[in-house]
Amino acid sequence: MSLLQVKDVSHSYGFEFRTFFKWNNRPKKVLSSITLSIDEGICLGMLGTSGAGKSTLGKVILGLERPQYGQVLFQGYDIYTADKHTRQKIRRNLQAVFQDSYSSVNPRMTAERIIAEPLENYEKLTIAEQRRLVIELLERVGLSEKDLKKYPHQFSGGQLQRINIARAISLKPKLIVLDESVSSLDMVNQTLILGLLRDLKKDFGLSYFFITHDIKAACAISDTLGVLEKGQLVDLYTSKKQFFNADHPVVKEMIGSMLPEHPQYRCQSLKQF
Repeated sequence: MSLLQVKDVSHSYGFEFRTFFKWNNRPKKVLSSITLSIDEGICLGMLGTSGAGKSTLGKVILGLERPQYGQVLFQGYDIYTADKHTRQKIRRNLQAVFQDSYSSVNPRMTAERIIAEPLENYEKLTIAEQRRLVIELLERVGLSEKDLKKYPHQFSGGQLQRINIARAISLKPKLIVLDESVSSLDMVNQTLILGLLRDLKKDFGLSYFFITHDIKAACAISDTLGVLEKGQLVDLYTSKKQFFNADHPVVKEMIGSMLPEHPQYRCQSLKQF
């Protein structure tokens, strides 16, 4: 059984528009019959342009946006209909890291408190045990004990994203949803964070749902690639070779947009994948 199963999920947002005589409601479909699964230890990279429905799908998987139709099963349990005890267990094993590292934290909390927040909710640790674990987590993401008492504004964007990652792995979850988690970083920090995520995936046996518009970032970390377009799942590709050889016009357009204009350089660009 897969760790996560998304079965025939569809979702719409309602919006109002005005005609000459009255206001009307018209739903806007953002997801249409999405079906996919993620196995343990696997990273599914979900590609798509802005507005394709990637972030909405991430929210649906996290239990933040209940879909109008379909099911989301985590370890065999429907995350929207499970009992309270099961939902609490699911929340522990399903974490997230979002794009904006600064808005993801409380600016009045120190790094120690930010990372310790999930531990306080789910673990019964002494103050000394909790502090020791937080230091271990800081060191695991490339920071140190001297960063414990710093506030978010005292960190760079890349450092603060490391703190968000430390918080996400603190409970040793099964799946982490990464929603454009490196897109706001410069190329150096993107590379470093992607390397960190790869290492954590291997060391902790993590699974990822990696939402991005960046093909290079997706290829750097993903085992399987998916493409969303206007709320529909174009296809799932089990290898990078399969993705780059795809015939679908949407995929070909995405690939074309990342390659050098001159054909003589295109093979060189693909070799890195």
